[in-house]
Amino acid sequence: MGFFMSKSMDENLKKQQEFMAANSVLQLQRQILMQNEMRQRQVAMQIAWSREFIKYFGTFFGFATIGLTLGAMKRKKPGLLVPIIPFSFIFAYQYDLAYGTLMIRMKDEAENIMDTEPTRIDMPKGVPTFESIEKARRAQGMPFIQK
Repeated sequence: MGFFMSKSMDENLKKQQEFMAANSVLQLQRQILMQNEMRQRQVAMQIAWSREFIKYFGTFFGFATIGLTLGAMKRKKPGLLVPIIPFSFIFAYQYDLAYGTLMIRMKDEAENIMDTEPTRIDMPKGVPTFESIEKARRAQGMPFIQK
């Protein structure tokens, strides 16, 4: 009789372990999807910010270019056109970020760095471990909460 109880308990334990493993995989998949969605939202906000910035800066750049050109022609001082050069670089960068391929090029370069220069992106002291986090938590005097 004890053998049958033991066998039944072993089967239940095995089923419970399989359920816990499947649940862990599901939880990890959800966490990865959530983190990716948050990253996508942050990138979308950055692009949206750039598009708003380009509207305001584009207007400023247009008025400044017209004003500086008219001033240079009226005063016959071509030196007044010099500020247009750095403004044009700022405008081109922001336009490329907002509507161009800058984000794609940055992603490609980041992938290249990850593939060819992994030591540049290593974390100081390595990846945090459970032990290092627990050590820091204990150092801050946070007690372990038991229910």
